[in-house]
This record gives sequence, C-alpha cells and structure tokens, in this order.
Amino acid sequence: MSVIQARSCWLAEPGRAELRTEALPAPGPGEVRVRALHSGISRGTETLVFRGEVPESEFDRMRAPFQQGAFPAPVKYGYSSVGVVEEGPPELQGRTVFCLHPHQSHYVVPAEAVHPLPDGVPPERAVLAANLETAVNALWDAAPRVGDRIAVVGGGTVGLLVAWLAARLPGSRVQVVDTQAGKGGVAERLGADFAVPAVARREADLVIHASGHPEGLATALDLAAFEATVLELSWYGSRPVSVPLGAAFHARRLVLKSSQVGHVAAAQRARWSHRRRFELALSLLADPALDALVTGASPFDELPSVLSRLAASGVDGTLCHRIDYP
Repeated sequence: MSVIQARSCWLAEPGRAELRTEALPAPGPGEVRVRALHSGISRGTETLVFRGEVPESEFDRMRAPFQQGAFPAPVKYGYSSVGVVEEGPPELQGRTVFCLHPHQSHYVVPAEAVHPLPDGVPPERAVLAANLETAVNALWDAAPRVGDRIAVVGGGTVGLLVAWLAARLPGSRVQVVDTQAGKGGVAERLGADFAVPAVARREADLVIHASGHPEGLATALDLAAFEATVLELSWYGSRPVSVPLGAAFHARRLVLKSSQVGHVAAAQRARWSHRRRFELALSLLADPALDALVTGASPFDELPSVLSRLAASGVDGTLCHRIDYP
C-alpha cells in the first residue's frame, strides 16, 4: 500500500500559521482513515490560540483531541472536521463522519472517535457540530424555564446557536443582543428577536453571555432581572477582565455562573455521556435554517491567511468560516 502524504495546518509561532506535509500511517485494527471534506474554524477559541493567548495554567486543559505540539507553538490545533472514511471497519467505510480533529487533509484515528452524520445533515453544515454541542451544554447549565424572557449577549456562532435552541422553548421570548446590527437578520431567521445594547430588552429572567468581550459581560449583568442567572460562555484566554460587580449586582441577588463544554452539565452528567451529547447535537443539525451561520468558505490552501485575517479583524460579521478540501 502506498504511503499517503497528508497536509495539515500548524501554528508555527503566535501570529503565523503554515501548511505542512506528513506521512500518514496505515490504519491499524479498530482505526479508520478519513479524507477531509470540510473543517470549520471556531473563531473564538482558534483566534485566541493563533494569537498565543492561551494562559500557561490552561495548556493541559485546552488540548484538543488529536492535537500535536504544545501551546503556545508550534501546535496543530482545531476540532471541527468532516470527511469520508476511506479505510476501516466495513460498517464505516464510505460513511461521511464528523471528527474532533485539527485541520488536515487525511488522518487516522480510532474508529470510536468518528461520528457518522445522520440522514438529512449535509457535510457542509456538519462543521457546526462542535459549536452546537457547546450550545446544548450551555442550555443544560442555564436551565431555562417555559415562558422565560431570555437575552443572549453576543451574536457569534455559539450565541446564535444558543438563541436558536432557546427560542424553541414554549412561551419563551429570546433576544440576541449584539453591537453589529447586521446580525439581526440571522437572529430573526433562527427565531429570535434582535437589538443593539442601547435598546435591548431589560428584566431578563436568564442572560447568556457569549460575546467574548468584557463589555458584553457588563451588558449581560445590566439586562438581568432580580435573582436572574447570567451564564458566562465566553473564554478570555490570558486577557484580564474587569467585571462590574458593584452598583445593583448584590441588591438584585444576581447569579453569575460559568459553562464549559469539557464536562457534561452537572444536571445531566449521571445519564449523558459525551458521545450521547454529541449525537444529539448532530441530529439537531437537520434544520436548514442553520446554514445562515456558515458565512464564508475558503480552500484549504488559504487557511493560514484566513486564520491571520480572522485573528486580526475586529468586527467583520464572520460567523463560522468553512474550509473546503480538494
């Protein structure tokens, strides 16, 4: 059997990515070889990694599955790959699958690391699976109730997926709050209202913050009603964050709670495995409305420059950017 030369994207040093070639081993028993079709850029986390902003205390916890190298660099990072199984167990050969793998043209992983796509979920949309799993876990942590007024501060990919899920709760009123008015159309297609911070609806029963900016967290606290919960989904890496816990924070008896996808939410943990949670996220991707979240696509050869552009640009309206493989 001829040796396959795989191409992968490495962060050579903070602020500079490059494509490298590596010889791919033949799959062994219980392994599969996957040919990538698409991968998705997780803009929040991957741009922090690109800029070298992962704090040393989080080097181990932030490792992605199948990551090579170490923070800050050189490191091969990413976790949203969709491809076709070219070699492996008969029941998986030819199947289109999702894998939490870095950006790479071909790869060999254990068979249990891949998730076959359900019927009705196209590969181009499946790059949203990891982000949707984060949103599912966030809603489990937030525990919204029927009829809640819910504010989602931050209209990025994860924030909009949270709003899409929350809007399906009977009687709920969900509003996405973002400084970019252009995101209003996407929010409305996903079943939520939209407002810029200055005119956002106040007295929310639940606020979920996903903007990645300290100013967004201040807005989230300001929108919360008496004894409401503010769920913090943003991760700031090594950046210091000033949290406004003065004024009426204590008088309103607000709850500030964190959520992170690395562990299944506590309320579900006794019954839900990571795999079961991920299969749920994949099944939810059957809704064509979610195509609105994939706002751009580039060929794999352009990935280093795409990462540089996304890390450098401030506000440009990009949600999930898809990478297409030849």
